Amino acid sequence: MITFVCYIYFMNALIKALSNRKIIIGLFLAFAVFAGVQAFILSNKTYEKTGEKASKYNNYIIFKQSFNHLTENKDLYQLYPEEHKDLYKYSPTFSVFFGAFTLFPDVVGLTLWNILNALVFLLAIYYLPRLNLMQKGLILLICLLEFMTSIQNQQSNALLAGLIILTFGFAEKRYYLMATFCIVFSIYIKVFGVVGLALFLLYPEKWKLALYTIGWSILLFVLPLVFVSIDQLEFLYKSWGHLLNNDHTISYGFSVMGWLHAWFGIDPDKQIVLISGVILFLIPLVRVKEYKNFTFRFLALVSVLLWVIIFNHKAESPTFIIAMAGVALWFITGEKNTLNIVLFASALILTSLSPTDLFPKFLRDGYVEPLMLKVFPCILIWLKIVYDMLVLKTDKIEIVEIFDQSAMIK
Repeated sequence: MITFVCYIYFMNALIKALSNRKIIIGLFLAFAVFAGVQAFILSNKTYEKTGEKASKYNNYIIFKQSFNHLTENKDLYQLYPEEHKDLYKYSPTFSVFFGAFTLFPDVVGLTLWNILNALVFLLAIYYLPRLNLMQKGLILLICLLEFMTSIQNQQSNALLAGLIILTFGFAEKRYYLMATFCIVFSIYIKVFGVVGLALFLLYPEKWKLALYTIGWSILLFVLPLVFVSIDQLEFLYKSWGHLLNNDHTISYGFSVMGWLHAWFGIDPDKQIVLISGVILFLIPLVRVKEYKNFTFRFLALVSVLLWVIIFNHKAESPTFIIAMAGVALWFITGEKNTLNIVLFASALILTSLSPTDLFPKFLRDGYVEPLMLKVFPCILIWLKIVYDMLVLKTDKIEIVEIFDQSAMIK
């Protein structure tokens, strides 16, 4: 009896904690601050495979220096080995956006960058319609490890996930001006955000969505003209396009292409795999009559979040906050049948936990990474979502009731 009462109180405490936005927001912000300060203190690191040395917050320096290079009329898409490792691969517009962070010392700017990623991601989840606070808390808790992986690498992926999810949230409430801004801005960060434009097919007043999208696209395209001439801007976009066109290395990343290579020894043509993925993604959207169904639209959002990672030949561990957000949204709101539970558990273990120290190193190095097991559950879940969208007949988003504490004890 005592054990049962303790269990009830524990469950009530857990439900209350998950339903308390202040606790969840505080947790994410604490991790964001910790990651920023930690990276600054441990400012230098050596890459195990190459022996190269670089700043612990190398990605932040790349972003910050892109603004300085922009204002100095330099090519953003060249190597600057004296400043940082690797190339800048974002748009000239993103370098303008990052100019705000150059106003601060690195430790402050880096921490603010992490906080921005956290806030946008939190806002996106809490802005979702038809989900209660406990569901949103569970989704965020599931994403916490991947969020940490992303911000410890100073990546923009939590921001991107937030922007795509916000696009859906704003579109659901018919705030089309903000919805189109979010998705267009995501494209100017990483071009795979363009897949999110497919969400606009699900909503009325498509002419308005198209006009707003074109308007934001033009505005963000010319924004760097505040700092550079039109000729320099033209040069930068050509240089960016050249970089993207040549960014097809032998690496397949944690993607469908990588999985095919690891399991079957296939060296797939990336364009063929990509086109096949696009076709599979679009097939459920022929069910135009289902556009009025919230669950169908929600699954389309989840499909986008998974698609942009599993068909990305450059997908790496820090990008999986986007895919794992899709997994969490799908599982928490969906049917809890045996198949879905097994798929979710496999994603939680192989996708989220496998890169951490909680996972045995010999398994990670011997099986998970060589066999691309990190992405495999995401591929299966995405295929399940495509199937669900094809057979869906009724609105099945589950709203979990938050039980009153006194009622549970009784």
